[in-house]
Amino acid sequence: MKELLKRMHKWMSDYMRSFYSDDEEVQLGITIKETHTGYVTTNSIELAKFLKLNEHDTELAEIIGLFHDVGRFRQYSIYKTFNDADSEDHADLGLKVIDELDFFKEISDADNDLIHFAIKNHNKKIIEPTDDERKILFAKIIRDADKLDIYRVLQPYLAQENADKMPKFIKGKERAEISPDFVKKFVAGEQVDYREIRTNGDRKIVRLMWLYDVNFSWTMKKIVERGYIEQIVDALPMNEDVAKGVERLREHVRNICETN
Repeated sequence: MKELLKRMHKWMSDYMRSFYSDDEEVQLGITIKETHTGYVTTNSIELAKFLKLNEHDTELAEIIGLFHDVGRFRQYSIYKTFNDADSEDHADLGLKVIDELDFFKEISDADNDLIHFAIKNHNKKIIEPTDDERKILFAKIIRDADKLDIYRVLQPYLAQENADKMPKFIKGKERAEISPDFVKKFVAGEQVDYREIRTNGDRKIVRLMWLYDVNFSWTMKKIVERGYIEQIVDALPMNEDVAKGVERLREHVRNICETN
């Protein structure tokens, strides 16, 4: 598997670089996704080791991290956006790219099926139902590894005065307030649909609500240690209801951090 992994890393590096552009906006997008791929791959490996997975399964987590966003590059090439709602689901598009690659034929059918499942479900609102516990485990690993780095990517654009500086492909809405439906769900601890984002405040609430879908204490502790939660909270337009939602969220975060 190690030799295969080397070839996969080489192919992915060359593939991402093939999308480099003289257009500064396009190049910024490709660079962000290229860097994100590296961090998520590392996060996946570290989380697998925290979970004491064996060498084979740690390598599967690495493959999933490496290819989880491979569809992003074709997505931007075709649609000039990273917004799934305005183009095509990037995870589903990524599986089409993977199915074109011969070296995935060198992997067992069971491992290939697991890789496909995890990548397909890494960006969905919930993981699709299955009785296969291994598939669920690897889907949770990549979802955590991905979220952890997305917080890093979006952190510079939290402040309202920086909202306008967002690149077009991740740009939020300029208004600072939070939509009433988002506040209501935040207080109730319910997930919200990112496709319904209307304001920059909505976008911040979505980022906080991701915390209810963090699966492992390793991930949550990293998020807390890096200050991502409090940075978002400090950037929220605060009122009594939002404060209730924040306190509920903090209790949930404490509970996850205390688990093994």
